[in-house]
This record gives sequence, structure tokens and C-alpha cells, in this order.
Amino acid sequence: MKYSLIIPVFNRPDEVEELLQSLTLQTFTDMEVVVVEDGSSIPCEDVVKRYARKLDVKYFKKPNSGPGPSRNYGAAHSQGEFLIILDSDVVLPPGYLAAVDEELQKAPCDAFGGPDRAHASFTPVQKAINYSMTSFFTTGGIRGGRKQMDKKFYPRSFNMGIRASLYRQLDGFSEMRFGEDIDFSIRIYESGARCRLFPEAWVWHKRRTDLKKFFKQVHNSGIARINLMKRHPGSLKLVHLLPALFTVATMLLLLITLLSLTCAVLGSLALSSMPKPGCATGPMCLIYLGMLGTALSLAPLAAFSLIILTDSSLRNKSLHIGALSVKASFIQLIGYGTGFLRAWWLRCVCGRNEELQAFKNNFYK
Repeated sequence: MKYSLIIPVFNRPDEVEELLQSLTLQTFTDMEVVVVEDGSSIPCEDVVKRYARKLDVKYFKKPNSGPGPSRNYGAAHSQGEFLIILDSDVVLPPGYLAAVDEELQKAPCDAFGGPDRAHASFTPVQKAINYSMTSFFTTGGIRGGRKQMDKKFYPRSFNMGIRASLYRQLDGFSEMRFGEDIDFSIRIYESGARCRLFPEAWVWHKRRTDLKKFFKQVHNSGIARINLMKRHPGSLKLVHLLPALFTVATMLLLLITLLSLTCAVLGSLALSSMPKPGCATGPMCLIYLGMLGTALSLAPLAAFSLIILTDSSLRNKSLHIGALSVKASFIQLIGYGTGFLRAWWLRCVCGRNEELQAFKNNFYK
């Protein structure tokens, strides 16, 4: 058996159905599928049973413990030479496994990962969220890809592969609830293993279904980056600071805008209360200063929004998705940035030792 596909699932039977259906269409078939039900109240057992004749599929139930321990449970019950870790909300194109196998034949390595794309059937919000997570103008370059800012590629758990022997050598995923895949990737590099990006081994990834859940996800991801820094000193790079810098800059620009508008309003009130127009020099200066300050402070935010709007509209062939992408991009950067700053303050400044987590309730609900 060459590949074992490990799929932890929590209350997502419909998505498991889509994923398993896509696996029946793979052009490369030397694989087994291991589905681990992580304490779901809406199980997918009946779904898995329907595919028992089409796939070599195993199904396990266990108490809820989060995705990392569930992946470890699945790995312990697998037989493949390579383990491929997938989220339950992905769908694979027919050539996915063939692309993985071709890359391994061409240049063998110990661990790998692939990118993600938005499917035509995704909702406009899902496409906008996908854009915000993959665009070079947001954090796509930090997360890794063809135009990555970081020199190393760190596989993510929605689409990650690793040699089974190395997985067991490293004891799999840690108990971290967020950032556990980056923690694992860092340990892969620290072991001296070979790890690289497989550009053609991409998946369709649905991600969150609404922007509120998306904010919770990225906020916890920002917190996780500080937790990772504490676990792995030296792992924090300059590029990881960009969302926090964007957040601080945005808040400062909005503060300047508010002060400038206040200045303009005060000037207008003073001008309207003056008995003689000839004494209007001071109020007019306040008005002009306020207008200038407002224009200058909003210009960077407007320019960034225009770049996102244009790029996403062209990529998705939809102005509506482009507009949603502007909102999703601000949520993504500020959500991550505020989580990062929050954890930095509590762990690095205030000295709290325990790992932080803002949204402890499962945000998939």
C-alpha cells in the first residue's frame, strides 16, 4: 500500500460524502482511506459505508480531542508507505494522487504539501475567503506557494503528505488545537527531512462558510504564531509580523481620519457662527487641514482595497466576489493581526506561560 489518506471529521457528513466521491474518481488508486470520527454528534458512518465497495476505506470512532490527536489515531491504524493528511472540507481533482506520485518519482522527499483552489460551486463568500487566504497581496506569500515570502515551504494539514516512518519517528501531531500543522512542519525540518511544495497536487478547499467563523479561525491562527514562537525559538520570521503591522497601520490611519474629520467639523461650526466673513481664515484652515488629513489617511486603505478588488474580480470573473474579497482580506489580516498582538502582549509582555486560545468552542459549529 503506497498511500494512506487520513481524514479526521467533526459533524460534517455532507462534506465527507463529497470528499469520498472525489476519491472514487482518482486515476491513481494504490491507496486506503482512513476516516476518524472525532466525537461527532452527527456521524458520517452511513456515508462511509456507502463507499465500502468503491474504496478501501476504514472508519473509526473516538471521543472528541481535536484534529491533531485524531490524525494520530488514524495514522496508527494505517498501512501506507506515505500518509496524506486531508481536511474533511476538501475535494480532490481526479489527478491529485497521480500528481503526488509523479512528484515523488521525479524528486523523492520525506514530506510535502500542495496548494488549494476555489471550486466553481463554492458560494461567493467561500470564493472571497479562498482569495484572501491564497493571494500574494494578503498572506498567501507567508503561507507558502510559487511566490512565497518565506524561503521554506511549511505544509498545512488540509493537504499534507509525509513518509509514514517519519510521522511515527516524530510522534505525529502535538496536542496544540491551532497551529499544530506548523508545529509539525517545523519539527519535520528540525529532523533534517526533505520537505517541498508539490504545485500540481492541489485541492479544492471550502474553508469557512461565513465571515464570522472566518474571523475566529484567523484570530486563533494569529495567537498560534506566538505559541509556536514560544515552542520553537527562532521560528518567528519578519514576514509573520506583516498582518500585525497592517493592523496597527490601519488603526492609526483610521484614528487620523477621525481626528481630521473632527477638525473639519469644528472648522465648519466655527465658520457658520462667525458674524463677519473676513475673519474666516482660521476656520477655513481647519477645514482644509481636516480634508487633507482625511484624504491622505484614507488613500493607503483605498489603494489596497482597489488592488484586492481588481485582482480578485479578474481572477474570479466577478465584481461581486471582488468586493467580498476586500472585506474578507481586511478580516483575514486584522483578525490574524489582532490575535498575534493579543498573544504577544499576554505571553511576551505579561509573561503568561500557558498557550493561549481565544475561541475555545469549536468554530466549525
